[in-house]
Amino acid sequence: MHDQNFKNLILDYPVQSLEFFAEKEAGSDLSEARIIPIRQEQLMERLGERFRELDTPLLVEWSDGRREAILFVVEEETKTSVFSIYRLTHYCLDLAELMETDRVIPVVIFLRSGNHRTYLRLGGDQCAYIECRYVECNLKGMPSARYYDSNNIVARLNLPNMSYPPKKRLEMYQAARTGLVQLETCPEKQLKYADFIDFYANLSEEEINQYRTSCLGEKGEIMGLSSMLREEGKKEGMKEGIQQGIGLLVQLINRFGPLPDWATQQMLSASPEQLDLWSERMLKAESIQGVLAE
Repeated sequence: MHDQNFKNLILDYPVQSLEFFAEKEAGSDLSEARIIPIRQEQLMERLGERFRELDTPLLVEWSDGRREAILFVVEEETKTSVFSIYRLTHYCLDLAELMETDRVIPVVIFLRSGNHRTYLRLGGDQCAYIECRYVECNLKGMPSARYYDSNNIVARLNLPNMSYPPKKRLEMYQAARTGLVQLETCPEKQLKYADFIDFYANLSEEEINQYRTSCLGEKGEIMGLSSMLREEGKKEGMKEGIQQGIGLLVQLINRFGPLPDWATQQMLSASPEQLDLWSERMLKAESIQGVLAE
């Protein structure tokens, strides 16, 4: 489950993932590069039994030649104790041969704290003949408060996986949810990654109720957690664009606070064209009335 969650995250946000998980190696010009996920079918054909489906190789190329193409191999490890640097080295060597490149950067994301080997040296007394290091991203070792205002959506989505004082749990959760609606405009992805946040935050029922009241106000049940959004999406006869309306509704709540009932109903029954108009107005409007004015 965790592996697939992170694979989806990396494939949906490759630039932001590399900038966050492998900052020093990524550089500052990834947005100008072409990032190509290496096809699993190709890997299976050449790597045989050693192929591991949940590794995520990304080939980064610059059309103007400013940097030589480079291959990032991103792996998420849920249980630190099962991580094997030998397995990682073997996989990277096979991949380097397949892609005919020596420019390979292994990146390992550790979801939990724990001891793990960070360096491999094969050789004798005189020389090291094979060495392996990797870029390490230890999420639990990162203070979440440092990323509350980050413009990197991958960082904001991973706030629940970072470290934070228990008393700051809802503050962290709100920063993650706010980041999602501020940095992702696609309603479908908003719903998808609201699930990601909820899965890793794993709030208790008491915390959910507290979040609705303190962060969303008494009308918080309208937007609540992603499970509520999914239920809205399952209703029969729902008009086209309802998910877009829910996404915009979250943004309005974060900007203006709890909305009056009339505004909520107007949002949920709007056409896609109206939602587009209101999305544009929201950038300059100073009140909910200014956004929804006829």
